[in-house]
Amino acid sequence: MRCLLAIVGPTGVGKSSLGLSLAQRFKGEIINSDSRQIYCHMDIGTAKPSHDEIKTVPHHLFDIIDPDQPYSISQYLKSALDTISRVHDRDKVPVLVGGSGQYVWSVIENWQIPEVAPDPEFRARMVRIAKEQGGEFLYQQLKGIDPAAAQKMLPGNLRRIIRALEIYAKTGEKPSSLQTKKGHDYPVQIIGLTCERERLYERINLRVDRMIESGLVEEVKRLIKMGYIPDLPSMSSLGYRQITGYLGGSLTLKEAVQAIKFETHRFARNQYVWFRLNDTRISWFDTADAVNEKIDYTIDSFLKVQAQRTG
Repeated sequence: MRCLLAIVGPTGVGKSSLGLSLAQRFKGEIINSDSRQIYCHMDIGTAKPSHDEIKTVPHHLFDIIDPDQPYSISQYLKSALDTISRVHDRDKVPVLVGGSGQYVWSVIENWQIPEVAPDPEFRARMVRIAKEQGGEFLYQQLKGIDPAAAQKMLPGNLRRIIRALEIYAKTGEKPSSLQTKKGHDYPVQIIGLTCERERLYERINLRVDRMIESGLVEEVKRLIKMGYIPDLPSMSSLGYRQITGYLGGSLTLKEAVQAIKFETHRFARNQYVWFRLNDTRISWFDTADAVNEKIDYTIDSFLKVQAQRTG
């Protein structure tokens, strides 16, 4: 029986712990769909699973590139689909866990992404323009070229905006017209976790405090010492950017911690652009309720139906 389980929702809601328990319960293997947990050496600020958790069930697509290496959505999609196929071959259930909407949906919907090689010169030129005229300028450029593509990304996501402009520059085609959704020949069950906003903010704040206590400042110092400069896309991630500001003297530690919390709150709100509560493909569960048994029942029912169809 081949299928895919996916755990989605905003950051800090509890996806990782749920994914771990489901993988144990249903003989699964976890596949990462967090765009920051792919980086080596970036553990605390990305809230990676612990070594003990990784030993419990197989984990895939964590720590696969260095922080200064380029990595595209098409590379991720190929790796994820290959991993899913190998998990199926072992008669295990792949459990996709993460909150990076582009990563998640590229796998679930099996996007057909245009193969356009990165152009370092074009990207450097776009970065210069963004520094001179602001990222909003590039976003408006994309909006004029391809409103459908622009609508699917945040104005502040400079990397995605530049990639879309790069595809247009190289092909002369709108990125949205080149990207199609092929789907899979196996079923997908999507579990969504959500909770009341203030409660989610409390969870996020507590997690940030724990990151600081666990050594986030020391982790960023170590990364800089290894030569990973603050201008890298990886180092602009939530937490790393603010701690870099603290180390550079532009923020106090208290200000940096507060900024991490505030920006993570905003990021969590923005994730609902990708994972909508009215999306009927997602079975939503509010973590304020006792949801474990309900989720287990949902997945049990899903797997039984698939077993009957394939039996």
